[in-house]
Amino acid sequence: MHWRIRKCVNCKIYTIKEVCPRCGSKTIVPHPPRFSPEDKYVMHRVRMKYPELIAKLEEKFSKESEKIQGH
Repeated sequence: MHWRIRKCVNCKIYTIKEVCPRCGSKTIVPHPPRFSPEDKYVMHRVRMKYPELIAKLEEKFSKESEKIQGH
C-alpha cells in the first residue's frame, strides 16, 4: 500500500506533497512500519537504536552465566 499523507518535520503540518507548501522542507511518511511477528531483523534494529541497553543486557547475562557455571 502506498501512503499518500505526509508530514512536515519542521512546521508539523500534514500534506500530500513531497515538499512542505508552508516552509519548503522535505516531508516524511508519518505512519509506522508494518509489524510482523516473524520479523527476522528486529534484533539488528534494536541494536542500532539502543546500543547502550544491549550492552547492559549482554553484560548482565554474561555475569549471571558466570555465576551459574561457577557453582
